[in-house]
Amino acid sequence: MRILMASSEVYPYSKTGGLADMVGGLAKCLARRGHEVGVVTPLYGGIRERFPEIESHRSEVSIPLGSKVLAARISTLEPGTNLCVYFIDNEFYDGRAPYQQDGIDYPDNAERFIFFSKVVAYLARHLPWRPDIVHLHDWQTGIAALVIWHQRWREGWATAPKVCFTIHNLAYQGLFDPGKFALTNLPWDYFSPEGVEFYGQLNCLKAGILYADLITTVSPRYAREITTAEFGCGLDGVLRKRQADLTGILNGVDYEEWDPERDQFIKHHFSIRNMEGKAAQKLELQHELGLPMQLHTPLFGIVTRLAAQKGLDILLAALAEVLPATQMQFVLVGSGSRTIHNAFSRLARRFPNKLSANHGFDQALSHRVVAGCDFFVVPSLFEPCGLNQMYAQRYGTIPIVRRTGGLDDTVVDATDNAHAPTGIKFSEYSGRAVAKAIYKALALFEQPDLLSFYRKNAMAADFSWERTVTEYESAYERLLSGGPKLPAQSI
Repeated sequence: MRILMASSEVYPYSKTGGLADMVGGLAKCLARRGHEVGVVTPLYGGIRERFPEIESHRSEVSIPLGSKVLAARISTLEPGTNLCVYFIDNEFYDGRAPYQQDGIDYPDNAERFIFFSKVVAYLARHLPWRPDIVHLHDWQTGIAALVIWHQRWREGWATAPKVCFTIHNLAYQGLFDPGKFALTNLPWDYFSPEGVEFYGQLNCLKAGILYADLITTVSPRYAREITTAEFGCGLDGVLRKRQADLTGILNGVDYEEWDPERDQFIKHHFSIRNMEGKAAQKLELQHELGLPMQLHTPLFGIVTRLAAQKGLDILLAALAEVLPATQMQFVLVGSGSRTIHNAFSRLARRFPNKLSANHGFDQALSHRVVAGCDFFVVPSLFEPCGLNQMYAQRYGTIPIVRRTGGLDDTVVDATDNAHAPTGIKFSEYSGRAVAKAIYKALALFEQPDLLSFYRKNAMAADFSWERTVTEYESAYERLLSGGPKLPAQSI
């Protein structure tokens, strides 16, 4: 198959979260299995400097954006067989990060990503290799689904590719003032409650949901959750209308990047057959972060975006209870809300030998935390998939997670399967529930044989892309075998 993907971030070129890992991993695995894959992504500041092998501007196309016509300069890189990355260069991206500066969204994000979506739709129609599938990711590409649908149904593009749209996080919808719809240069009858209008605003995610042929999300449980009022973020009714075309496919892990036997970011390597390096890596991490180097003190960690979704309020409440009452250590690494970081920093000043709070994303440190900790905590309010709990299991670091979304799909508690537990789960969203889960972990740590049993089960779990990509291949094949779908509403 010929597959064109589009994403606002793609690892290793740009990354703010799991979206980049997923798109980079899926594209690489599809190409390895013989499919012809293209990936379209913006050329943000710093990418060309870090990847000088990116080809100079190969071509330039003119894209209408409202009353203006702007140039999209296209550069390419072929990092592997059957794989080509198309970087979109424009002043919207030059010298800038993906979405924000100093924690504040860029004021022209509507222009930046409507323009990007229109470039994607242009490439889908004009690339010489003509994709069979266009696979779009998150709200930043939602308008591309609408543009392709319009060209297919209203302009008679008979050979238009099928469109798959993946929701990575329903909470981020790309909401903008209604006047921004003019940037699409499409008829205004699309801007209606049955179309892309959402309580008076333009909703880019809704465009992807309505106008794609297939909708996927990143775990089976999350696919069910988002059709409910509790998790649907106001779009549950729209998703229920498209439920026949909605499926959940669990993200995969790039085991070339996340491998305790070969990880470039850790000093001491280890495997399921020889765990000695994990103990040495724990001491290394404690030393690096200024914590007492004590093998027999259980070490907990979290690597996260500092945002309300991630359950950091209940984690903070739990640590305030547990740290003074127990012998344990905790490491936090995260970027985002300065308010959340300051709260953890204040607690760290109270317990300098027990808590290390590190602000900012550091890829190398995140690997060392995953490798060196005994337990990894993910207390999210909701979690579409989550990757860190899967990374942790690969390194024999026992995950402690809330039963929601992909966390529930990827961690096995003893109550789920006493014969093959891989972690500890809790249900209630409260500091008390997190504290109780930590106490369970402390009790587990005191039983070395049982702890080893959990670790080996976790390390044996298979979250490889090879498993995941077969599900995407099946979804693509079903899509190609059926006729193009009209959206759920009539326009």
